[in-house]
Amino acid sequence: MSLHPPAPARVVLLCGPSGSGKSLVAALSGLPVLRLDDFYKEGDDPTLPLVEGSSDIDWDHPQSWDAEVALAAIGELCAVGRTTVPVYDIARSARAGEETLEIERTPVFIAEGIFAAEIVERCRELGLLADALCLTRGPLTTFRRRFVRDLKEGRKSVPFLLRRGWRLMRAERSIVSRQTSLGAHACDRDEALGRLAAAAAGRRAPARAAV
Repeated sequence: MSLHPPAPARVVLLCGPSGSGKSLVAALSGLPVLRLDDFYKEGDDPTLPLVEGSSDIDWDHPQSWDAEVALAAIGELCAVGRTTVPVYDIARSARAGEETLEIERTPVFIAEGIFAAEIVERCRELGLLADALCLTRGPLTTFRRRFVRDLKEGRKSVPFLLRRGWRLMRAERSIVSRQTSLGAHACDRDEALGRLAAAAAGRRAPARAAV
């Protein structure tokens, strides 16, 4: 029996516009998943940003999210394989409790959310990063998926969802551009699953085919 402790785990950061399919890809990978949406600030937090020219809270702005707490949870998962995470109720814009997430001895896990790219460089500097991916599906497809999902889950009012959906559809290309500039690799679902499998097996991510 080996006396050496298991190697620390590493994280794949999975970002992309809201509705791009991050949760589906994470589920299909079979890897443990940390939901970064659970690290949103609560609705009464005075530091929450507003949409310019509106009274709507801008839940798509990085300042609506607690990056430091999320990064601490990732660090703890990498180091000891478990951490306590908040459970966030998006419909109420409030934390509904907390739970323990365990990844056991899995060498790689996924942290997915629209703000994952914001911590790519920090995770790389700390030696925690296995890969960083940005899912893209095209603005119209993403708009449809996002609206149907948010409506089904009752996340916000219909007028709010329509305003947000229209705004994000127009901004999608700039969102992807920002996330790739922060170090995430833009890809579709199949390429993402291939890179996740490579990370889980301890291999380098496959190179993108030349066009």
